[in-house]
Amino acid sequence: MIEKSVDLKSYNTFGISVLCNEFATFSSHDEISELLEQKESKELLVLGGGSNVLFTKNFQGIVLKNEIKGVSLISETENEVIVQCGAGEQWHSFVLRMIEKNYAGIENLSLIPGSVGASPMQNIGAYGVEIKDVFHSLEAFHIPTGEIHTFDAKDCAFGYRESVFKRALKNQYIITSVSFKLAKNGKVNTSYGAIESELAKMNVSNPTIRDISNAVIAIRSSKLPDPKKLGNAGSFFKNPVIEKTQLEKVLSIYPDAPNYPAGNEHVKIAAGWLIEKSGWKGKTIGTCGVHSLQALVLVNYGGSTGQEVLHLSTQIIQDVQNNFGIELEREVNII
Repeated sequence: MIEKSVDLKSYNTFGISVLCNEFATFSSHDEISELLEQKESKELLVLGGGSNVLFTKNFQGIVLKNEIKGVSLISETENEVIVQCGAGEQWHSFVLRMIEKNYAGIENLSLIPGSVGASPMQNIGAYGVEIKDVFHSLEAFHIPTGEIHTFDAKDCAFGYRESVFKRALKNQYIITSVSFKLAKNGKVNTSYGAIESELAKMNVSNPTIRDISNAVIAIRSSKLPDPKKLGNAGSFFKNPVIEKTQLEKVLSIYPDAPNYPAGNEHVKIAAGWLIEKSGWKGKTIGTCGVHSLQALVLVNYGGSTGQEVLHLSTQIIQDVQNNFGIELEREVNII
């Protein structure tokens, strides 16, 4: 059933109050087809968990919320499994479910907000792991034809917080299920320094995937605000990829600038560090601001508009550009 003039405040983790012309949920391919036939609006927006979006104005179209559920085992060998998950499942719940079955590969991605369907679109990543590392395939509803198409990893053209669904095929598909290749006897990934430190605090010397998950949850909980308590969309900016010559200029002034290899002649520099060094960490403007524990996170303290948050992000981008000659790119989808 299509509802008219619905407030989207409870459907986005920033807690921004905007109206959409039409709103409906779907839990199957057939329901998508029916809703597309019934809708009056031309513009279409598909929402999962609403954790990577900033609404800056009322949406003059129809919002479809993905509620396709279900988790099933597609195939199994001695060493690995392929598990298919409905795109409307909550990501963290799916991670915990796989840990319960001792299927390894996504434990480092614990506590990331949002839905399973958004995970390949964004190529979500954290603590040394990205979706592309465990991705097998996905099914997606082709909006122009109503056909179901299957994509493998190559088709998805994964990049850093990127996929073909954010670029060439934007607004052409609705992801309905995602399949992951997980290990039955997988090695844990503790390469990210913060995990090793947290495991040491926990007095864990031989960690299981559950230990890794618990460590990641502890780290994220200690510095990232809970969207249920404080409106935010997680990391607002991407970590910039810059040339090594640019990094050398930064290191000549700040020898401790955190950076990571990013291919030939390029490195990734921490956006949070750039923002903090530009004086924005913990700063508040009106009812929005930069989180006091993690400069990558912009927050709505209550009553902010999307335009106010967007303006804040623009000021941060300008300051970092002026101070370091590095341009930050927003990770959040601006609507």
